Amino acid sequence: MNIRAALISVFVCVLPFCSVTAQYDIIPRPSSISIDAKGRVLTISDATPINDQLNADIKNAEGWRITVDKRGITVEASTQAGIFYAHQALRQIMDGATTSLPYAVVESNPRFAYRGMHLDICRHFFGKDVVKQYIDMMALHGMNTLHWHLSDDQGWRIEIKKWPRLTQVGAWRDRTVIGRNMGLYDHTMYGGFYTQKDIREIVEYAAQRHITIVPEIDMPGHMVAALAAYPELGCTGGPYEVWPDWGVSDDILCAGNPRVYEFLGDVLNELMELFPSSIIHLGGDEAPKGRWKQCPRCQQKMKEEHLENEEHLQGYMVRRMQQLLEKKGRRLMGWDEIMVCNVPKTSIVMNWRDWQGVVDPAKQGFDVVRTPNSTLYFDHYQIPADSWSNTLLIGGNSNLQKVYNYEPAPATLTAEEQAHVMGVQANLWTEYIAYPELIEYQVLPRMAALAEVQWAAPERKDYESFMSRLPRLLKIYQQEGWHYCEVKSEN
Repeated sequence: MNIRAALISVFVCVLPFCSVTAQYDIIPRPSSISIDAKGRVLTISDATPINDQLNADIKNAEGWRITVDKRGITVEASTQAGIFYAHQALRQIMDGATTSLPYAVVESNPRFAYRGMHLDICRHFFGKDVVKQYIDMMALHGMNTLHWHLSDDQGWRIEIKKWPRLTQVGAWRDRTVIGRNMGLYDHTMYGGFYTQKDIREIVEYAAQRHITIVPEIDMPGHMVAALAAYPELGCTGGPYEVWPDWGVSDDILCAGNPRVYEFLGDVLNELMELFPSSIIHLGGDEAPKGRWKQCPRCQQKMKEEHLENEEHLQGYMVRRMQQLLEKKGRRLMGWDEIMVCNVPKTSIVMNWRDWQGVVDPAKQGFDVVRTPNSTLYFDHYQIPADSWSNTLLIGGNSNLQKVYNYEPAPATLTAEEQAHVMGVQANLWTEYIAYPELIEYQVLPRMAALAEVQWAAPERKDYESFMSRLPRLLKIYQQEGWHYCEVKSEN
């Protein structure tokens, strides 16, 4: 595809008498905009050149510079990723009515190296085309990391050749709860999974858009689908079923069973063959320890390894997996519960809990990615819930302004602690999101607000300005046919 030709053909106004000057103040907001003082403009036509240039003087690996002058449009970056992000910016700058561009130099450098979105395809399964569209939405907003949640109690979604029952059995549940765990079920078989061929195709699709996919296999909890396939991996031996309910199950992997470590090693080895990401997410959240307290094998393992408690037993499991990852040049990421599991500081903590009593991982010396459930869980409502009388969501409320105003590296941290904040992402859990249109609606336009958090320096952020810039981005949503929540400035 000729990107230059596509930009010109899509964005030149078809009406010959139309004359609209481009706006460079887009989303996410550029680092600097210098408009020509003499008021000179470049008239756009099919012949207008867009020249890409690699320039090592641009220090930020994902930063870019767009220059508009008599030569046409020049895009500069030190990497192809920067070139790509600049072209996403041009999609807004050269909207459908633009016929002239003021001479200018526009520069942008992302504030955070990790700019993520999360997608859960376990509670409800979505095919390749939906995942690719999600990647396209991320690309438009200058995001570079998809955190892909691939296993949970309600379904195992990735083919593992050494353990075929994970998808033969674990990918399918025979019923799904209706509503909020009321004991009512639809009694309809539900499920699906990605073959390894599918995974490779999606990974390549993301890479073409400079997006890394960080896969997550949650352990030791959220493993009931795996236990249904291989009941010997649990403390009680089952029987288990792929869970038809939402929430947290008491049944988790048995930490005292050698077979469990064989299973996890095989899964991670196949996972690393499919995903080139330097980061592998091992979950670690919401793992009740009641089964371990009653399990002779788990208690014996604690004695053998001189572990103080069941939390440290989870830490033992995590460290074994971390050693496996490190041998292959990968780095472990986990939810913030792993902080109490005595794991090494080389682990990356995904900080989802932000209520009182949870110590900031950055203060403890962990590298951290912020994804607070009070603000950046996009499965929450984004407008008052009572106006959604016909739509059931998980709850909570995080409107556009709340997302926009989030600060991942607050002033309460020292400069050294702030340096541990790698980035920020929003999460989309799908217990109550069963349709692609609702995925779109839940993340748009909140994804735009998040993008400005990820890219713009705090002093460049201004919510009223953001709202004035948003309509140009909404035009692209409309062109793509994406559903989005219509919000007002008092949102």
